[in-house]
Amino acid sequence: MILLVAITGRDCSQLIERLRTLLPEVEVQLWSECTDYSAVEFVLAWNAPADLWAKLPNLKAVSSFGAGVDSIDLTAIAPSVPVVRIVDEALASDMAEYVLTHVLAQKLRLKEYFLKQSQGAWKPKRAYAHQHVGILGYGELGKACAKRLVANGFTVSAWSNSEKQEQQVTCYHTENGLNTMLKQVDYLVCLLPLNQHTTGIIDAALLSKLQNHAVLINVARGKHVVDADLLAALDNNSLRGATLDVFAEEPLPEGHPFWSHDKITLTPHCAALSDINTVTEQIAGNVKRLLNGEWLVNLVDRTKGY
Repeated sequence: MILLVAITGRDCSQLIERLRTLLPEVEVQLWSECTDYSAVEFVLAWNAPADLWAKLPNLKAVSSFGAGVDSIDLTAIAPSVPVVRIVDEALASDMAEYVLTHVLAQKLRLKEYFLKQSQGAWKPKRAYAHQHVGILGYGELGKACAKRLVANGFTVSAWSNSEKQEQQVTCYHTENGLNTMLKQVDYLVCLLPLNQHTTGIIDAALLSKLQNHAVLINVARGKHVVDADLLAALDNNSLRGATLDVFAEEPLPEGHPFWSHDKITLTPHCAALSDINTVTEQIAGNVKRLLNGEWLVNLVDRTKGY
């Protein structure tokens, strides 16, 4: 059996070394060095080459290298092949800390002060009074962020695909629920999974429903945002600011207007990074389950995309 690491755009040597240590009975190979495609039964994938899947006649399982599966073309994988994802509990804590930090940074005008420092300008202002955070997507990460925000005195609302109930969070679903929430919030945090329904969801129409002092914080996927619409909303002052950790193309291309926009804070997709030991242990665990004929854990519902 071959476990094929089909991850492009990064050095996989440390990952492969760790997997070989955890799985001494399995041949672990990089996709570009595969010696026998017919022996590949398990693929660890992130932006795998498009032509790879057709070369694997005996594929039995696929694992995403991340919490999402939007980097995998699920239509190219037979429905009978289970697809799993990484679930890292530490990610939720890291994400909650990042979101709280950047909500506070926007509330306290830190971006403005960084710019004034570079200009040698001494112009103090009161922090914004805005306290209402809306979260798009209310899975494990959304719940962790909501809990941290509530503990720090923020009012929190959340919108999800299905109806949910929380004691300290006002929950919405359906399009009407989304529209109701958007009109109220001061900060909009995107934590949605990326699928056919959510790609481009943060467009001119959605942004126009926010208050003009609102701030967007996107920590989900870059393709949730229509870049031109976000820039237009910032430029015409119908949106106060944005914090972006994810982008449609990564790394963000040189010369992209996000780099130099004075209302945008950007970070290099670092809000919540998985620990390599946690990730490899989960992958190795599922490989062993496959070898033993057991059900894999963290299965993806293909109809939902997560």
